[in-house]
Amino acid sequence: MSRHDDAAGVGPERTFHMPIDTGPIIEDLVRLHGEAQHDRIRTGVSQAAARWRPEDGDDDAFAAMARDHFESRPERLDALFDRLEAVMEQIDGHLHEAGCAAHRGAEVEDGPGLPLDALLAGWEPRAHLIEDLFRTGVAFVVLLNFPLATAEEKDADGAGWSRRRWAEVRLAEYFSWRVPAEVQQRTTAATAAADRYIDSYRIPVHRVTGPEGESLFEAWKCLLSHWALRAQIREGQDGTPEGLLRQRVIVLVMERIVTQEIPLDILITPRARWNPWTNLVTYTGTAPAPGDREPDTRYRCLLDCFRAAREADRHTPEAPTELARSFETDREMSEVRVTGLLREVLESPLAPRVAAWLGRRLGRPLEPQDLWYDRFCEHGPGQAALLDEMARRHYRTLEDFARSVPDILHADLGFSLDDSRLVAGHVLIEQARGCGHSMEAMLRGCPARLRAPSPPGGLGAEGLATAMHELGHATEQVLSLEQMDHSLLAGVPNTAFTEAIAFWFQAQVPAVLGLGPVGGADPRRALQVFWEAREIAGVALVDIGAWHWMYDHPEASPADLREAVVAIARETWDRYYEPLLGGRGSPLLGIYSHMISNPLYLADYPLGHLIAFQIEEHLRRHDGTQGREIARMVRCGNVAPDLWMRNATGAPVGAAPLLAAVEGALQEDPG
Repeated sequence: MSRHDDAAGVGPERTFHMPIDTGPIIEDLVRLHGEAQHDRIRTGVSQAAARWRPEDGDDDAFAAMARDHFESRPERLDALFDRLEAVMEQIDGHLHEAGCAAHRGAEVEDGPGLPLDALLAGWEPRAHLIEDLFRTGVAFVVLLNFPLATAEEKDADGAGWSRRRWAEVRLAEYFSWRVPAEVQQRTTAATAAADRYIDSYRIPVHRVTGPEGESLFEAWKCLLSHWALRAQIREGQDGTPEGLLRQRVIVLVMERIVTQEIPLDILITPRARWNPWTNLVTYTGTAPAPGDREPDTRYRCLLDCFRAAREADRHTPEAPTELARSFETDREMSEVRVTGLLREVLESPLAPRVAAWLGRRLGRPLEPQDLWYDRFCEHGPGQAALLDEMARRHYRTLEDFARSVPDILHADLGFSLDDSRLVAGHVLIEQARGCGHSMEAMLRGCPARLRAPSPPGGLGAEGLATAMHELGHATEQVLSLEQMDHSLLAGVPNTAFTEAIAFWFQAQVPAVLGLGPVGGADPRRALQVFWEAREIAGVALVDIGAWHWMYDHPEASPADLREAVVAIARETWDRYYEPLLGGRGSPLLGIYSHMISNPLYLADYPLGHLIAFQIEEHLRRHDGTQGREIARMVRCGNVAPDLWMRNATGAPVGAAPLLAAVEGALQEDPG
């Protein structure tokens, strides 16, 4: 037993499940309710018994619970379902609102932060909810009467299910696992600590020099990793020698963040200047010298998230790892299928052709920073500057953007007037302390929360893109809650789907600024989406690979994990990126902050790009009413991924539509 297991009090010798002799109980219930109920009884008793613990009582207590609460009469079953659906919305929703209030100080730029905010951010009001509902018996009543379903059953049979049947499955899934509250709280604390680390990790680039020690950035410029560093790379796509040099500097900074080789003094000492080429630090009047590197906090945070997940593993026998829960349960798409889609994009023979197209546009061999190239659709050298200038003029503050939301949705994106007003009235827009994010409501009538940065001097193109991305999330969240037939079906199948809608919103920045039509049919759009999907697909494989490594090496130290992640990132880079971008052995793919603060989230981005492109292709047939069509899609709710996509576009989730469009774009515009 590791010291961590002992400290947690959940060592392998502890028994969580009490075997129940279900045969006599099933026979007794069949006598009471009739043979026609035999399958329902067997399923319900088995589901409940699998989660019964010694502290819940003996076999007689279980049998009494089953006799008292199994319902066979349709009218009684309907009443039970309606009561549970209404109550769960209220419980979930109010606890979620309490959590939003507690976490607000750590997440929203509203006055100075307090040390208390970190403590409040580590509190999860819903941590005890499931266990409380098991201890009161509510969970057993649900499991006794409403069936769970595997991902395979949903794919095979879900298209024939009624909306009520889907809602019943989602109700039962509340109680798929019985993870103790203290374990859930440790998970929340670990991710909150990782969030604090990420949100405070800023690089003072005004003290980062070029290879000759020259200053490259304006005074007092600090950039949040990784988002603002990536934005700086994109700013350098202006074709100037200065922009190219700054890009190369930021790539080196990113690589040293991943390897944790940044001298600690550059992060904490205002007098220090740092040359990332030599990794030497200079103080006023001193010669360049090595500095102590920063500690492995990045990897300690990830390791703490892993250890919290391991505590949950032993309570989820049907999905006994965080990987299994992330793919099979949360996404309802197997890891094999998801990684297969990622590799289909990464290994596509179209990639060298797109890279060659880009190289001809740039007039030079591609380099690692071109991983983030995002100007495929530009048709003139000044378009990016014009976009940025217009965004700053139109949206000087986040409040300007908030006031424009109704017009953006209705006049620009084609949502109905009623839906535009509904969304605008149910979105609370706030300035984020860190990067942008959106938080759904879980109770009808409560607001979705859109958090975005509000940089001085106006949002700019990057800031507006972030705000539009989060507006996409918030729009989906409001419409798929407020207009859903069953509150249990609120939302979309998984995070990749809400990311897909957010990507579509983000792509409409030129249209919102009056520089093009909504969902314009520029064939280069396919090249852009392919490049972005390919970029993040490799990052997702590194994230997945890191979790597999941690499960294979559960006693690893942060230093061990650092070496492993760097090795995985380098191997992935050399296999999929080095042939196109150079930079052999680069650890660049390990830079994404989501890997630390949102474990196993990153696969949702490439999936989101694939899904978004399928949606875009469908929306092009609805010129002027794209918003109305999106509203129709999201009202399908939280059903199986392929069922949702067939309802939305007529085809299951796949990479083929994007790859076919890339082939067509290259033929139409060979560059």
